[in-house]
Amino acid sequence: MPGTTADPASHAVPVQLSRTAEVRPITVAGTAQRCWDFAPADTGAAGSAGDDAGLPPVFMVHGFRGDHHGLLRIVEALPRHRVLVPDLPGFGEGSPLPGRHDVPAYAGFVRTALAELGLGAETVLLGHSFGSIIASRVAAESPELISELVLVNPICEPALEGPKAITSKAAELYYRAAAALPEKPGMALLRSPLIVRGMSMLMAKTREPGLRRWIHGQHDAYFSAFANRTVVLDAFRASISETVRDVAARLSMPVLLVAAELDDIGSVRGQQHLARTIPDAELVMLPGVGHLVHYEKPNEAAAAIEDFLARRHS
Repeated sequence: MPGTTADPASHAVPVQLSRTAEVRPITVAGTAQRCWDFAPADTGAAGSAGDDAGLPPVFMVHGFRGDHHGLLRIVEALPRHRVLVPDLPGFGEGSPLPGRHDVPAYAGFVRTALAELGLGAETVLLGHSFGSIIASRVAAESPELISELVLVNPICEPALEGPKAITSKAAELYYRAAAALPEKPGMALLRSPLIVRGMSMLMAKTREPGLRRWIHGQHDAYFSAFANRTVVLDAFRASISETVRDVAARLSMPVLLVAAELDDIGSVRGQQHLARTIPDAELVMLPGVGHLVHYEKPNEAAAAIEDFLARRHS
């Protein structure tokens, strides 16, 4: 079945998405989940043989309040790889899980997805932002499942410490208020176009008008695609309660950190400290970009990933 190509939010903007996917169903704890399975661009079906058949598949985990759409520009920039991107449970087309949507629950989802999709130990696990916390937890607890770990905009510092604490606490109050209100006004607050646009404007660092419009369109279209208020509050609390640093010393596989010079959530110093804490890590710092590497510099991120994997698999 065809997957995502260019989406409605990208019309009239110079960003094209051309790869298509088979949408794979996954059952996790009795819930229906979905994963977009992109075959290498020069083959006809996921996992089929070709010149790049020896390249490892890449399984991607998106960030908080996003869904698989957010990582599609990096998917586009890795055409030689089979790439699999699910929606996290409770976001996009993912059904809510029973119980709390915390890091252990999401890590369990990733482990189940890897097994159900038949992915072996050669798989590369990639996480962006909140996805970096989930992916690093999986890698630390189940290192036998993957070959390499790639973290894009990794969460390297506690959200409630340092200069980000006031912003993080204000955000927590926002999510708490949305959860405490009656259903209709609570959902309206969470999905407020003004608040979503404000978040988008703060995160986008590019000065290209067309790209900024496209980023805002992506957030308008997908940032409010969640199942209910409980999922959002649970996931937000999870996103500010843990960091990659918590499990860094336990990461036994090669790790690539793709960080950003202007990231408001992870400082350059924090990323450098994280890299030193991981036994086998490489840090690539992209200039002139913030927390939206996946939107603003996907080609540069993909080039770093390709170089990292080529040297590891040569």
